[in-house]
Amino acid sequence: MIQIKVDGATREQYVRNIVRTWREATPEQEAQGRVWYTNAHDLADMMTDGDVRMGAGLLAALSPQTSWPLNVELATNAYETGQPSGHLGDALAKAAKILAGADPTEVLPMDRKTGHFYRCIVDPADADAVCIDRHAHDIAVGEEYGARDRGLGAKGRYALIAHCYREAAQRLGELPSVVQAVTWVVWRDSLAGTSTRGTRFVTAA
Repeated sequence: MIQIKVDGATREQYVRNIVRTWREATPEQEAQGRVWYTNAHDLADMMTDGDVRMGAGLLAALSPQTSWPLNVELATNAYETGQPSGHLGDALAKAAKILAGADPTEVLPMDRKTGHFYRCIVDPADADAVCIDRHAHDIAVGEEYGARDRGLGAKGRYALIAHCYREAAQRLGELPSVVQAVTWVVWRDSLAGTSTRGTRFVTAA
């Protein structure tokens, strides 16, 4: 795991890694990333008959360790049946509370991944929210961690990476969530071997 307290040079390298990945995006990858949260917002609204906060909350609560298609399936089934299933107990408990009418901001950890994921979906124009998942982490630190623990459950480590995305977004004149989504698409495609450009990542010394 990376250190939570890092020097300015290391922090700057993380920002540069994010910016570099953004600039590696093909037009198609950029277009896909730009609309990711807008599409997710529309999906959350549609699958809950107009209750976008509930939809975003269910998607966020059931997102840990799931692919996006499975995430959507679990959230949709939870809303349609009134009974969350197919996930671990903690995620199911959070989803059940949201289904029962609880405010997602009082159920989800708003300073961690699922809380920020909720914010990005419920309001794609949120100028502060940024979802730091395993791919976002690896982009920033410049290394594919694979199955290794990234330690993003630690508030300080999450905040460090989120800050780097906000700094990169400011330099690029973009929303942090847009920068995260576009770079996520680039990284995903590079892992799948489908990227048409050879993204180069640099790890801070």
